[in-house]
Amino acid sequence: MGAILKRELSSYFNSATAYVVMAVYFFFSGLFFYTYCFAYNSASLAGVYGNMFYIIMFIIPIITMKTFAEEKRQKTDQALLTAPTSLTEIVLGKFLGAFILYLICSCIYLVYAVIISFFTTPEWSVILCTFLGVVLLGASLIAINVFISVLTESMIIAAVFGMAVGLLISMMSYFASMISLSWISNALKAISFMEYYQNFTYGILSIVDVVFFLSVTALFLFFTVRALEKRRWS
Repeated sequence: MGAILKRELSSYFNSATAYVVMAVYFFFSGLFFYTYCFAYNSASLAGVYGNMFYIIMFIIPIITMKTFAEEKRQKTDQALLTAPTSLTEIVLGKFLGAFILYLICSCIYLVYAVIISFFTTPEWSVILCTFLGVVLLGASLIAINVFISVLTESMIIAAVFGMAVGLLISMMSYFASMISLSWISNALKAISFMEYYQNFTYGILSIVDVVFFLSVTALFLFFTVRALEKRRWS
């Protein structure tokens, strides 16, 4: 797994992918930081975190689009599948490569919190709780998009479909509020990422929210392993 992880990180930083992703992430987070903290003279990062939810939905497919799609397009997936390592280690290596890049981007929030501390006392409990929410949200979305990538050999299709899924996820709460049937509305709320993510932004650390994101991450990593297993035997 270590070799695969190192290979993934090298592929990100030896190409423009990592730098483009970080530039976009830092630009929008910086824009929201200036707008909600400096312009309004606020010590709260809630506005930054809330708006970055939607940016993350579009950035993560760019990070993950090449994880398996590029391997399949270049016909290097056969060497990967016949390597003396388990499919679980292959999936985890690729997942962790994307996750580490995302984590590097997300650390910018801690920099913003330090900047705020020069002017006032930030609510560290809320900031760190929300940071955990951002990390867990990213992990679950990365797992979903890695699964999408394993289903196609086109990076463009993987990215576009991943963004469409992200848009659908971001609008889940809106759909729930528009549906009059209570059981359907409750079902949509139960799988709405925003419902669980918002609790972190309020500084509420709930085991239910943590378990939800970890469960989604584990589930889609499992689906990816099963998809690779099917390809190996076919």
